Amino acid sequence: MTTLPDGLRIVDPHIHQWDPFTTPRVVSTPAKLVRRLPVLRPVIEALLPRGDREFVGDPVNVINEYLPTDYAADAGELPVGAVVHVEAAWKDHRVLGGAGETTWLGTLPFGADGLPRLGAIVCHADPRDPDVRPLLDRNLAAGPVRGIRCSAAHHPDRGVRSWADEGMLTSREFLAGFAAVAERGLSFEAWVYSHQLGEVVTLAREYPEATIVLDHYATPVGIFGPRGRWTGQTEADRRDLLARWSDEIAALAALPNVVAKHSGLGMPVLGWTGPVSATRYRDAVAPLVTRAQELFGADRTLWASNFPMDKPTISISTTVDTLLELLPSADPRKLLRDNACRVYRLDL
Repeated sequence: MTTLPDGLRIVDPHIHQWDPFTTPRVVSTPAKLVRRLPVLRPVIEALLPRGDREFVGDPVNVINEYLPTDYAADAGELPVGAVVHVEAAWKDHRVLGGAGETTWLGTLPFGADGLPRLGAIVCHADPRDPDVRPLLDRNLAAGPVRGIRCSAAHHPDRGVRSWADEGMLTSREFLAGFAAVAERGLSFEAWVYSHQLGEVVTLAREYPEATIVLDHYATPVGIFGPRGRWTGQTEADRRDLLARWSDEIAALAALPNVVAKHSGLGMPVLGWTGPVSATRYRDAVAPLVTRAQELFGADRTLWASNFPMDKPTISISTTVDTLLELLPSADPRKLLRDNACRVYRLDL
């Protein structure tokens, strides 16, 4: 493991926590069936749409609970002092007036017995919702909410999992409703696929006072291997995808209110088909990591694990080691703590 500066307590600003057995999650029904009748697991997995299978990789990561002790075990010897939870497939947003997930997080044992503390929450909210203002206020009252996410990833390949309607971020309803987010000083997690980078540019220009956080390099589906029906099928396809991504992310990086997470490069939807070696991972992700750092710079980039979504491919410690190896002149304090503290207004 890379040697870190003495006394550095890392902030991981993008993890997911869930329990499909006691809270309303998208996977709660199949998770409960598999727990009750394990013999059904291969049948249920086979019935999943192709896009879902290729998105999650190993279904174990989503049908089992993932709680503070699970994260701490995955972090291992990394000195993680605090985490930021990003909303994660909470199904029923009517629970507690839409603050159900935020309230539930407050019941988890963050900070106890050496576990990382919960520094901040990015809750779910859809600016198109006519009741978005009271929804945000309920979440702010329920926990340390610093931002929102409304997943906007949409792909034209029907074999790739889409999470939103096409053009959601640039719709009239979204742009108008986003005023409620900006008024409250909340950041916005922009999770899109790479061909949607222009949509994030539109949003960031419309609200220059709001901090826009680009998640997961705008997930360039298929950049490491075939996905869906036709995405990333050949080496030429993947080279073209990287070239387009490189050009389009430059326009976003030119906007000073946008920051970028070094995260999500282990997601199976990128083309990974299982665990990979640290060397293979480093060589594959290098063009994305170095280009993002070049464009956004030392003060607008921050590492994040995206666990457990990256878990089928790589370990948390390897993502840190890889980042510091590829960016030898970067300040680990900024990448692993200080920038996250600023973006999410953490007091550590």
